[in-house]
Amino acid sequence: MYVIIAGAGKVGWNLARELIARDQEVTLIESDHRRYRIVEEELEHAVQYGDATELWILERAGIQRADLVIAVTGDDEDNILICQVAKEKYNVERIVARVNNPRNFDHFKLLGVQPAVSATDLILRLIEHEVPEYGLVQLLALEEEHLEIIELEVGEGSPAAGRAVRDVMLPEGALIISVLRGGSGFVPKADTVMQAGDQVMLILDPGLEGEITPYFAAARVSAGS
Repeated sequence: MYVIIAGAGKVGWNLARELIARDQEVTLIESDHRRYRIVEEELEHAVQYGDATELWILERAGIQRADLVIAVTGDDEDNILICQVAKEKYNVERIVARVNNPRNFDHFKLLGVQPAVSATDLILRLIEHEVPEYGLVQLLALEEEHLEIIELEVGEGSPAAGRAVRDVMLPEGALIISVLRGGSGFVPKADTVMQAGDQVMLILDPGLEGEITPYFAAARVSAGS
């Protein structure tokens, strides 16, 4: 696999280092000459100096034969442009873009630059995962496949608690794919009985979250109880 990485900051440099260690062919492009000289001391011919938003720089790097282009510069506009050019002009099958400002996520999505990765967003998801009070956690959105993977905790007294998987009549387009219990995960069978406190992972069609959540939400205790 041939990979072009735009941006030799910490992310780009470490990505290049790891991919090369896995015997992948990599070209790292950096526009800051001082940074380029520093990285060149380690990566040598695997790094090139230039602005990856310029076509001749990309062509010099061999974008015509690239299998994957990764844009991880510190500028969101540059990352969008690099990925758009790679995908639309050079027909690169796979692109990955870094989102520096999570407020720009919608712009990446609107312009068809997917997947786009934000460190801020990933950390927030980890926080949600570690703090059950946040409720539903979206683990992964598969944009092109029109699917989502989410995680929910089975609440005490919820419709799912104490019932077998086959008896929980989820809406069409939703499927339970794993259960985490006592620190161990497993793929449930039809007769697996879900317990309060289980972490359940589901794959579903986008937009079903609101219909799914009530099946796993804890029963509310009335004020007079």
